Amino acid sequence: MSDENGTPASPAGSPGPRPEPLRFFGTTWVNHDDGYALRRVGAAVGSLVAAVVSCLVLRFAYQGLQIADIGSFVTVLVVAMFAICSALAFRTTWESFTRRPDPDRQASLRGLLAIGFVGSLLAYFFRSLTEAPGEKSHREEYEAARARYEKRGTRRSGNPAKKRRGR
Repeated sequence: MSDENGTPASPAGSPGPRPEPLRFFGTTWVNHDDGYALRRVGAAVGSLVAAVVSCLVLRFAYQGLQIADIGSFVTVLVVAMFAICSALAFRTTWESFTRRPDPDRQASLRGLLAIGFVGSLLAYFFRSLTEAPGEKSHREEYEAARARYEKRGTRRSGNPAKKRRGR
């Protein structure tokens, strides 16, 4: 049984680490259950549709620049800015799926990521084709936490009051 985010329901204070939920996926990524495949398809289609719509909006902006007749130099600068920012946003977003991003670096890149939103959407689309975006790094962290928990549990087995003391 799970809640609306796909987080496995367990009694309060249950032992062991709990998986961290992913955006749009909750914790369905752990066992690939509760509509995980459908969510991946939805995330891929949604991000691709958003990227296409975004490109259409950028095309209207480009046409506005042509109508305003501001000159080819400024038009080239605007197109280059969106292309470079989209490429950098793609790379930054793609890297954030494989390792935890540095919060300070993310804060400093917020403007670049906003301008290069098409790149972020495309990174989300391509990652959704193979896994839930961020699943690999979350799975590695979760499995490491489970291993630490199980290892710690095996060392503390038994009742310490009943242990024999060496004389």
